[in-house]
Amino acid sequence: MEKIIVSTEQAPAAIGPYSQAVRFKNLVFISGQLGIVPSTGELKEGISAQTQQSLDNIGAILASLGLTYAHVVKTTVFVKDLDDFATVNKIYGDVFSENAPARSCVEVSRLPKRALVEIECIAVYPEESITIPQKAVVVENKSSEEKKAVVEDDKSSEEKKAVVEDDKSSDQKSE
Repeated sequence: MEKIIVSTEQAPAAIGPYSQAVRFKNLVFISGQLGIVPSTGELKEGISAQTQQSLDNIGAILASLGLTYAHVVKTTVFVKDLDDFATVNKIYGDVFSENAPARSCVEVSRLPKRALVEIECIAVYPEESITIPQKAVVVENKSSEEKKAVVEDDKSSEEKKAVVEDDKSSDQKSE
């Protein structure tokens, strides 16, 4: 199985040399999400708005892969001020209301763009369904061990290079 770099226009683009998410086997590692509005690139104001937007961005990345918050098994929450914990916890609890994932929460001295909160997570595909939905496309082969997948987001067929191969056929080819 290959490492697949995942990106969607429904969440903010990476602001550095990292990926929005990386899928390896049945695991999806979602990079820390700030409270940035994807359509404008602007950071929302206030801890409540930033927390909700961070979680919305995670939800968009999960949805682009056919996953939901229910697939999240671990989160790490970084806050600028631990006094904001109750506010963050309330909004977080509304999103993860059932079967909440394992979580760590730490106070940090500073976050990118002077954000107040950043949330990262790990999600797991169910064992019976670990293929990327056909709406994801390969846009660049970085190496034989790594592919970059981007959600179509209604792009024309000329913008696509190749559809991500079914994992089983990819595994058979590499054997």
